[in-house]
Amino acid sequence: MSAFEKPQIIAHIQKGLNYTVFDCKWVPCSAKFVTMGNFARGTGVVQLYEIQHGDLKLLREIEKAKPIKCGTFGATSLQQRYLATGDFAGNLHIWNLEAPEIPVYSVKGHKEIINTIDGVGGLGIGEGAPEIVTGSRDGTVKVWDPRQKDDPVANMEPVQGENKRDCWTVAFGNAYNQEERVVCAGYDNGDIKLFDLRNMSLRWETNIKNGVCSLEFDRKDISMNKLVATSLEGKFHVFDMRTQHPTKGFASVSEKAHKSTVWQVRHLPQNRELFLTAGGTGSLHLWKYEYPIQRSKKDSEGVEMGVAGSVSLLQNVTLSTQPISSLDWSPDKRGLCICSSFDQMVRVLIVTKLHKI
Repeated sequence: MSAFEKPQIIAHIQKGLNYTVFDCKWVPCSAKFVTMGNFARGTGVVQLYEIQHGDLKLLREIEKAKPIKCGTFGATSLQQRYLATGDFAGNLHIWNLEAPEIPVYSVKGHKEIINTIDGVGGLGIGEGAPEIVTGSRDGTVKVWDPRQKDDPVANMEPVQGENKRDCWTVAFGNAYNQEERVVCAGYDNGDIKLFDLRNMSLRWETNIKNGVCSLEFDRKDISMNKLVATSLEGKFHVFDMRTQHPTKGFASVSEKAHKSTVWQVRHLPQNRELFLTAGGTGSLHLWKYEYPIQRSKKDSEGVEMGVAGSVSLLQNVTLSTQPISSLDWSPDKRGLCICSSFDQMVRVLIVTKLHKI
């Protein structure tokens, strides 16, 4: 691919903020997005922005008692578009951004900070009930149904006597019918665990030797296809989730991407073979996954095992001197993307030529 055909990553709008931003998410079916974080005075903040005439307009600022670490729209309907957030005190809240004074749902979900959150069953993505999953420093991963108060519908915690590990990232997947659904969780010691919510069992686990910063299935609402895991030390792994071998698990390919921690991975909503990784050096890398000729083969005993594909770098750009803390593709406009970084900036990006890949 020549330099002219390659996608370009263009910083369209940059805005400095007066607080530390931990997460940013597009509001579905709009040109709006939310940023979440904490003020220096120790309170939490959610800001709602809209893109207008090539600039950002602040529509609303909501200040809350505790710093807000993460948020998702994944379990809400397209009509309501409620934001679910996890905060430093372990609270899960769901907010109506039109009337944000009191949360529409509130539960003290964890004993310590909620590091990570994901939603499924809303926005027309994923079959089955709307659910939210939270992962915390307290070592537990909990699944919540916003229609059910107080108690989680599933709680994955370390067994008695086992060390509790800091859970850094969670992701829903396999929600292709009413019954099937999995949660994948990544921990600070490199553990990746795949929980089957249908059977309430641990389906698979592995260790990638470095803390797992971000996990994402290429699609939540299809039979498991691919899972990307990013880690400290600049590596990421792509697992082929179609074929599970009884002892070897899932086939994977790994790539050394950035010279530092890979904080985030996000798949392009309009093309699941393309994904963006965000690094601790303030850089973004756009990757393409190529499938092998055959995705499975038989081992010496005749048991099916997966075959990993390959990953190629399409483009990379350095936007900031600080780590990029969060990243989100617009579900509605191909190539439109937002990211936040620890230099207290939020950036709207345009990635070109994605329809040609």
